[in-house]
Amino acid sequence: MANPRVNLAMERENKLHPRNLHTQKYDFEALAMAYPKLSAFVKMNQHEALGIDYSDANAVLCLNQALLLHHYKVADWSVPKGHLCPPIPGRADYIHYIADLLAEGDDSEVPVGTKVKGLDIGTGTSCIYPILGNSIYGWKFVGSEINPEAINNAKMILSSNPTLKKNIKTRFQKSSSHIFKDLIKPDEKFDFTMCNPPFYASLEEANDASDRKVKNLNVNREKKGSTPINTEKGSNFGGVKAELWCPGGETAFIKKMIKESATVKDQCKWFTTLVSNKTHLIEFYQLLQNLKRAEVKTIEMSQGQKISHLLAWRF
Repeated sequence: MANPRVNLAMERENKLHPRNLHTQKYDFEALAMAYPKLSAFVKMNQHEALGIDYSDANAVLCLNQALLLHHYKVADWSVPKGHLCPPIPGRADYIHYIADLLAEGDDSEVPVGTKVKGLDIGTGTSCIYPILGNSIYGWKFVGSEINPEAINNAKMILSSNPTLKKNIKTRFQKSSSHIFKDLIKPDEKFDFTMCNPPFYASLEEANDASDRKVKNLNVNREKKGSTPINTEKGSNFGGVKAELWCPGGETAFIKKMIKESATVKDQCKWFTTLVSNKTHLIEFYQLLQNLKRAEVKTIEMSQGQKISHLLAWRF
């Protein structure tokens, strides 16, 4: 049995992918001009530069709406209150690194257009990965979900954007016990799958992590002389059960994904997922090592101080 070829990415500086449109600081004047509602949240910060209060959920949502409209021509994008509001630059990075994976087998040419088809596992209310993938590279997508509310919101966004609606389809996964089973049709083929799995193993664990994040932010804000976040009013760290946690957390979820991927290995070129905790990678490598002819790659992704890893494998 051949061992998987593990190609660990070189250490990178804390920067986004070179093709990412958001490598520079936000141009708040241009964004507010494109999306006037953002103006109400843009203020001069302590560094005498324009910015928003990132602890304000409404401000963050408005910023995302402005970014999607200004850079990607996506209109009427929103997420219901309490759901995750994804950071656009980091989500775009995942798309760009998948493009690099696909380019390896195409003479280093990044494939564009509707001949490329991706499957987003857990597309969420935002449908953000299919939206960015289609907007940037013109790829087609299927976005799967176990949450009917998420499917409905995603459909509302797509209905307001004809090109997205034409190229992105949503699909309900009836069984929360499976990922690929009964989702991928027998005659269906994908160039890649992608997933931002639930990180935590329980609601308590998710709440504790959110509390720590707010506490750390408040320490930094106090050092800078800024007003602390009022947790009674909530913050921008939203998320419901399926978005934040599942039994066993990301370890159990990704292990299930790896096992099920072997049953549809002839229907997909690359399987990928984000991995929040670097220490979990060893367990995933060991599991993939037991699969015949598995080639594995790990790509380090960074946005500011946050570092995550993209795990990719193919057969």
